[in-house]
Amino acid sequence: MKIAFIGTGVMGTGIINNFLKNGEDVTVYNRTKAHAQGVLDHGAKWADSAAKATLGNDFVFTMVGFPKDVEENYFGEEGIFSTVKPGQTLIDMTTSTPTLAEKIAAEGKRKGVGVLDAPVSGGDVGARDGKLTTMVGGDKNAFEKALPLLKSVSKKVNYFGGAGKGQHAKMANQIMIASTMLGLAEWMTYAKAAGLDLQETLNTLSAGGADNWSMDTYAPRILKEDFKPGFYAKHILKDLRIALDEANKMGLDLPETKLAEKMYAELTDEKKLGNLGTQAIVKLWDQWS
Repeated sequence: MKIAFIGTGVMGTGIINNFLKNGEDVTVYNRTKAHAQGVLDHGAKWADSAAKATLGNDFVFTMVGFPKDVEENYFGEEGIFSTVKPGQTLIDMTTSTPTLAEKIAAEGKRKGVGVLDAPVSGGDVGARDGKLTTMVGGDKNAFEKALPLLKSVSKKVNYFGGAGKGQHAKMANQIMIASTMLGLAEWMTYAKAAGLDLQETLNTLSAGGADNWSMDTYAPRILKEDFKPGFYAKHILKDLRIALDEANKMGLDLPETKLAEKMYAELTDEKKLGNLGTQAIVKLWDQWS
């Protein structure tokens, strides 16, 4: 299968390397070529723009930082839609807005191509191990066509309906993740202030009803003072703002999500720590600064 993949960040790199391991022919583009070296060293080919990456490939994946980056890569002068041909399938794995997913799908329909919004959960470990959870919206025929590829990098793939539905499912995921991250930060801060052995406390909580993915994944990193991004703090802030905007459109009040947004905004905008991982939320407490 001939694949183009635009975006070689933490998550994209893991996905691309799994495609390469599976014998796929992968061409990549990233705004900074040096950041693509990790996949080029494993056999990916380089293209100088999103437009050039799109040429001649069956599937075009995007996984970039923010909705504005998605829009530029699809609609820009050197974007995907400038060279796309009927029959290709476009798959945006960025966590972006449902509105933008609908806009891309509408343009794809005009161009005669299938379009999917397919954001993922699982962080850097899930991407590396090919065990992502993938939430898909868009054209059903395109989904059936892309399903073998999506399964090859995922432990679970779910189709939720038309354009934007995958993004809505990802918002539900991020709302839950944000709450567990706040709980993680607070129990670790409380236990540290109380003088408990943090590793022993983690072992105990992990064996009971408090266990959750965020704790299993990020508490060990915090104990090692490892704040490298498996998922950027600035990206969870972006996601929470999307979720709150969508909730507002539906007339919903999500107080805990608002609190998480406020705290990640403090971490990212005030403390300027948005390029650290989401586990850096503990740095809002003096015990971890």
